[in-house]
Amino acid sequence: MQTCHRRCLSCRKVAPKSEFLRIVRLYPSHEISIELGMGRSAYLCPTPNCIQAAQKKDRLGRALKVAIPAEIYQGLKQKQAEFHSLTQPELY
Repeated sequence: MQTCHRRCLSCRKVAPKSEFLRIVRLYPSHEISIELGMGRSAYLCPTPNCIQAAQKKDRLGRALKVAIPAEIYQGLKQKQAEFHSLTQPELY
């Protein structure tokens, strides 16, 4: 069985869906959510460079066709930190 691949909005890297942060414009409310929900989606690598580039060039807003509040970018930065803490092995 094939895995679903997606493309990062910033760096254009193609990878399995599980390696990205998913940002969703919920249907029908048009609210923005991170990771959960059904609607129009965009994917970002969980790296500071990709998140900053998406914010600076309004890539998320254009992809989701809605204005992205600053709180969403703060949430993405928190999720990025959580993502890296889960993938980094602890040193003893």
